[in-house]
Amino acid sequence: MSATLLRNSTARAALRSGASASRAGLAGTSFVRTKVTLPDLSFWVPEAIRTLATGYKTRPYLEPQKLNDKLLTKSEDDYGALEPSISGKIMEIHHKGHHNVYVTGYNTNIEKLQEAQAKNDIAAQIALKPLINFHGGGHINHSLFWENLAPKSAGGGEPPSGVLGKAIDETYGSFGEFQNKFNTALAAIQGSGWAWLVKDKETGDISIKTYANQDPVVGQYTPLLGVDAWEHAYYLQYQNRKAEYFKAIWEVLNWKAAEKRFGA
Repeated sequence: MSATLLRNSTARAALRSGASASRAGLAGTSFVRTKVTLPDLSFWVPEAIRTLATGYKTRPYLEPQKLNDKLLTKSEDDYGALEPSISGKIMEIHHKGHHNVYVTGYNTNIEKLQEAQAKNDIAAQIALKPLINFHGGGHINHSLFWENLAPKSAGGGEPPSGVLGKAIDETYGSFGEFQNKFNTALAAIQGSGWAWLVKDKETGDISIKTYANQDPVVGQYTPLLGVDAWEHAYYLQYQNRKAEYFKAIWEVLNWKAAEKRFGA
Protein backbone atom coordinates (compact mmCIF):
# COMPACT_ATOMS: atom_id res chain seq x y z
CA MET A 1 0.00 0.00 0.00
CA SER A 2 1.26 3.50 -0.79
CA ALA A 3 1.90 5.96 1.98
CA THR A 4 -0.54 8.84 2.26
CA LEU A 5 0.43 12.30 3.45
CA LEU A 6 -2.25 13.48 5.85
CA ARG A 7 -1.87 17.22 6.14
CA ASN A 8 -5.42 18.03 7.24
CA SER A 9 -5.47 15.91 10.37
CA THR A 10 -8.50 15.06 12.45
CA ALA A 11 -6.83 16.92 15.30
CA ARG A 12 -7.15 20.16 13.36
CA ALA A 13 -10.80 19.42 12.69
CA ALA A 14 -11.31 18.85 16.39
CA LEU A 15 -9.71 22.21 17.10
CA ARG A 16 -12.11 23.96 14.76
CA SER A 17 -15.21 22.14 15.93
CA GLY A 18 -14.69 22.66 19.65
CA ALA A 19 -16.07 19.19 20.33
CA SER A 20 -16.66 18.22 23.91
CA ALA A 21 -13.49 17.08 25.64
CA SER A 22 -15.47 14.50 27.55
CA ARG A 23 -15.98 12.46 24.39
CA ALA A 24 -12.26 12.21 23.81
CA GLY A 25 -10.83 11.83 27.28
CA LEU A 26 -7.70 9.95 28.12
CA ALA A 27 -8.47 6.43 29.30
CA GLY A 28 -6.99 5.82 32.70
CA THR A 29 -5.87 9.43 33.20
CA SER A 30 -5.91 10.90 36.68
CA PHE A 31 -5.78 14.58 37.55
CA VAL A 32 -3.99 15.87 40.64
CA ARG A 33 -3.50 19.58 41.39
CA THR A 34 -4.05 20.48 37.71
CA LYS A 35 -1.27 18.13 36.59
CA VAL A 36 -1.96 15.33 34.13
CA THR A 37 -0.60 11.84 34.75
CA LEU A 38 -0.15 10.01 31.48
CA PRO A 39 -1.54 6.50 31.01
CA ASP A 40 0.52 3.50 29.89
CA LEU A 41 1.80 4.63 26.51
CA SER A 42 1.87 1.05 25.24
CA PHE A 43 -1.91 1.33 25.03
CA TRP A 44 -2.07 5.00 24.12
CA VAL A 45 -5.45 6.14 22.80
CA PRO A 46 -4.76 8.46 19.86
CA GLU A 47 -7.88 10.49 20.66
CA ALA A 48 -5.68 11.96 23.38
CA ILE A 49 -4.81 14.79 21.06
CA ARG A 50 -8.48 15.75 20.96
CA THR A 51 -8.42 16.07 24.71
CA LEU A 52 -5.38 18.31 24.35
CA ALA A 53 -7.15 20.30 21.65
CA THR A 54 -10.42 21.03 23.47
CA GLY A 55 -11.66 21.95 26.90
CA TYR A 56 -9.08 24.71 27.27
CA LYS A 57 -10.68 26.41 30.27
CA THR A 58 -10.08 23.40 32.50
CA ARG A 59 -7.19 21.76 30.67
CA PRO A 60 -4.41 20.69 33.07
CA TYR A 61 -0.79 21.24 32.26
CA LEU A 62 1.37 18.52 30.79
CA GLU A 63 4.28 17.18 32.79
CA PRO A 64 7.68 16.52 31.18
CA GLN A 65 7.79 13.00 29.78
CA LYS A 66 10.43 10.64 31.15
CA LEU A 67 12.17 8.03 29.06
CA ASN A 68 11.76 4.36 29.86
CA ASP A 69 14.50 2.95 32.04
CA LYS A 70 15.52 0.65 29.19
CA LEU A 71 16.48 3.69 27.11
CA LEU A 72 18.85 4.94 29.81
CA THR A 73 21.96 2.93 30.58
CA LYS A 74 23.40 3.95 33.93
CA SER A 75 21.50 7.07 34.92
CA GLU A 76 19.13 9.74 33.67
CA ASP A 77 22.13 11.54 32.19
CA ASP A 78 23.32 8.55 30.14
CA TYR A 79 21.42 8.26 26.88
CA GLY A 80 23.75 5.86 25.10
CA ALA A 81 21.62 2.71 25.21
CA LEU A 82 20.85 2.82 21.48
CA GLU A 83 24.40 3.34 20.24
CA PRO A 84 25.78 2.93 17.63
CA SER A 85 22.43 3.13 15.80
CA ILE A 86 21.44 6.39 17.50
CA SER A 87 24.05 8.34 19.44
CA GLY A 88 23.59 9.21 23.07
CA LYS A 89 23.98 12.90 22.31
CA ILE A 90 21.11 12.79 19.81
CA MET A 91 18.90 11.00 22.31
CA GLU A 92 19.73 13.51 25.02
CA ILE A 93 19.05 16.55 22.83
CA HIS A 94 15.97 14.92 21.32
CA HIS A 95 14.48 14.15 24.72
CA LYS A 96 15.69 16.97 26.98
CA GLY A 97 15.58 19.59 24.27
CA HIS A 98 13.03 18.99 21.55
CA HIS A 99 10.42 17.00 23.48
CA ASN A 100 10.66 19.42 26.35
CA VAL A 101 9.96 22.29 23.95
CA TYR A 102 6.69 20.64 22.93
CA VAL A 103 5.63 20.20 26.56
CA THR A 104 6.53 23.73 27.63
CA GLY A 105 5.17 25.19 24.39
CA TYR A 106 1.84 23.49 24.94
CA ASN A 107 1.61 24.72 28.53
CA THR A 108 2.61 28.28 27.60
CA ASN A 109 0.08 28.52 24.80
CA ILE A 110 -2.66 27.03 26.97
CA GLU A 111 -2.06 29.86 29.45
CA LYS A 112 -2.21 32.41 26.63
CA LEU A 113 -5.42 30.87 25.36
CA GLN A 114 -7.01 31.00 28.79
CA GLU A 115 -6.12 34.69 28.97
CA ALA A 116 -7.62 35.26 25.51
CA GLN A 117 -10.80 33.46 26.55
CA ALA A 118 -11.07 35.61 29.67
CA LYS A 119 -10.84 38.71 27.46
CA ASN A 120 -13.15 37.19 24.84
CA ASP A 121 -10.40 37.83 22.28
CA ILE A 122 -11.59 35.57 19.46
CA ALA A 123 -8.76 36.48 17.07
CA ALA A 124 -6.13 35.51 19.64
CA GLN A 125 -7.90 32.23 20.36
CA ILE A 126 -7.94 31.31 16.68
CA ALA A 127 -4.25 32.18 16.33
CA LEU A 128 -3.25 30.06 19.32
CA LYS A 129 -5.09 26.86 18.48
CA PRO A 130 -2.67 25.75 15.70
CA LEU A 131 0.22 26.25 18.13
CA ILE A 132 -1.53 24.10 20.72
CA ASN A 133 -2.16 21.43 18.10
CA PHE A 134 1.49 21.53 17.01
CA HIS A 135 3.00 21.28 20.48
CA GLY A 136 0.40 18.82 21.73
CA GLY A 137 0.96 16.65 18.67
CA GLY A 138 4.71 16.81 19.21
CA HIS A 139 4.25 15.58 22.75
CA ILE A 140 2.01 12.70 21.67
CA ASN A 141 4.29 11.64 18.82
CA HIS A 142 7.45 11.67 20.90
CA SER A 143 5.82 9.87 23.83
CA LEU A 144 4.92 7.06 21.43
CA PHE A 145 8.35 7.22 19.77
CA TRP A 146 10.22 6.54 23.02
CA GLU A 147 8.08 3.44 23.49
CA ASN A 148 9.03 2.39 19.96
CA LEU A 149 12.74 2.18 20.82
CA ALA A 150 14.77 -0.42 22.70
CA PRO A 151 18.44 -1.45 22.81
CA LYS A 152 19.36 -4.77 21.26
CA SER A 153 19.84 -6.22 24.75
CA ALA A 154 16.14 -5.59 25.41
CA GLY A 155 14.87 -6.94 22.10
CA GLY A 156 15.43 -3.90 19.92
CA GLY A 157 15.49 -4.80 16.25
CA GLU A 158 13.82 -8.18 16.65
CA PRO A 159 11.15 -8.60 13.93
CA PRO A 160 7.52 -8.70 15.06
CA SER A 161 5.98 -12.08 15.74
CA GLY A 162 2.51 -13.34 16.49
CA VAL A 163 -0.55 -11.71 14.97
CA LEU A 164 1.23 -8.49 13.99
CA GLY A 165 4.00 -10.36 12.23
CA LYS A 166 1.39 -12.40 10.40
CA ALA A 167 -0.54 -9.26 9.41
CA ILE A 168 2.63 -7.70 7.99
CA ASP A 169 3.40 -10.82 5.96
CA GLU A 170 -0.16 -11.00 4.62
CA THR A 171 -0.25 -7.30 3.73
CA TYR A 172 3.25 -6.79 2.33
CA GLY A 173 4.44 -10.28 1.43
CA SER A 174 7.32 -10.30 3.89
CA PHE A 175 8.86 -8.24 6.67
CA GLY A 176 11.69 -7.25 4.33
CA GLU A 177 9.26 -5.91 1.75
CA PHE A 178 7.45 -3.99 4.48
CA GLN A 179 10.76 -2.41 5.52
CA ASN A 180 11.41 -1.33 1.93
CA LYS A 181 7.99 0.29 1.60
CA PHE A 182 8.26 1.98 5.00
CA ASN A 183 11.67 3.44 4.14
CA THR A 184 10.35 4.59 0.78
CA ALA A 185 7.57 6.41 2.61
CA LEU A 186 10.07 8.01 4.98
CA ALA A 187 12.27 9.18 2.11
CA ALA A 188 9.27 10.72 0.34
CA ILE A 189 8.47 13.07 3.24
CA GLN A 190 9.18 16.61 2.10
CA GLY A 191 10.49 18.66 4.97
CA SER A 192 9.58 17.44 8.45
CA GLY A 193 7.18 14.69 9.43
CA TRP A 194 6.61 11.14 10.60
CA ALA A 195 5.96 7.73 9.07
CA TRP A 196 3.68 5.35 10.96
CA LEU A 197 2.48 1.80 10.76
CA VAL A 198 -1.18 2.14 11.68
CA LYS A 199 -4.18 -0.09 12.26
CA ASP A 200 -7.62 0.73 10.90
CA LYS A 201 -10.02 0.70 13.84
CA GLU A 202 -12.93 -0.57 11.77
CA THR A 203 -11.32 -3.18 9.52
CA GLY A 204 -8.25 -4.14 11.54
CA ASP A 205 -6.11 -3.69 8.42
CA ILE A 206 -2.61 -2.26 8.72
CA SER A 207 -1.05 0.33 6.45
CA ILE A 208 1.75 2.88 6.22
CA LYS A 209 0.84 6.54 6.62
CA THR A 210 2.96 9.67 6.64
CA TYR A 211 2.04 12.84 8.51
CA ALA A 212 3.45 16.33 8.09
CA ASN A 213 5.15 18.25 10.88
CA GLN A 214 3.78 17.09 14.26
CA ASP A 215 0.32 16.04 13.14
CA PRO A 216 -0.60 13.01 15.27
CA VAL A 217 -2.32 9.80 14.24
CA VAL A 218 -6.00 10.27 15.06
CA GLY A 219 -9.43 9.39 13.73
CA GLN A 220 -9.88 5.96 12.20
CA TYR A 221 -6.31 4.83 12.80
CA THR A 222 -4.40 3.55 15.81
CA PRO A 223 -0.63 4.22 15.75
CA LEU A 224 1.42 1.05 16.09
CA LEU A 225 4.97 2.15 15.34
CA GLY A 226 6.43 5.44 14.13
CA VAL A 227 9.73 6.88 12.97
CA ASP A 228 10.64 10.53 13.39
CA ALA A 229 11.84 12.01 10.08
CA TRP A 230 12.61 15.46 11.47
CA GLU A 231 16.26 16.47 11.05
CA HIS A 232 16.69 16.76 14.81
CA ALA A 233 16.25 12.98 15.04
CA TYR A 234 19.36 12.20 12.99
CA TYR A 235 21.33 15.20 11.69
CA LEU A 236 23.92 15.42 14.48
CA GLN A 237 25.05 11.88 13.65
CA TYR A 238 24.09 11.29 10.02
CA GLN A 239 24.05 14.85 8.60
CA ASN A 240 22.37 14.76 5.18
CA ARG A 241 22.67 10.98 4.94
CA LYS A 242 19.18 10.38 6.25
CA ALA A 243 18.87 7.11 4.33
CA GLU A 244 21.53 5.72 6.69
CA TYR A 245 19.42 6.79 9.66
CA PHE A 246 16.33 5.17 8.15
CA LYS A 247 18.33 1.94 7.82
CA ALA A 248 19.98 2.09 11.25
CA ILE A 249 16.83 2.73 13.26
CA TRP A 250 15.47 -0.71 12.37
CA GLU A 251 18.18 -2.13 14.63
CA VAL A 252 16.59 -0.53 17.71
CA LEU A 253 12.86 -0.57 16.98
CA ASN A 254 10.79 -2.10 19.76
CA TRP A 255 8.22 -4.32 18.09
CA LYS A 256 6.97 -5.62 21.43
CA ALA A 257 5.35 -2.24 22.07
CA ALA A 258 3.81 -2.28 18.59
CA GLU A 259 2.44 -5.77 19.19
CA LYS A 260 0.73 -4.59 22.39
CA ARG A 261 -0.90 -1.70 20.56
CA PHE A 262 -2.00 -3.97 17.73
CA GLY A 263 -3.75 -6.31 20.16
CA ALA A 264 -5.28 -3.57 22.31
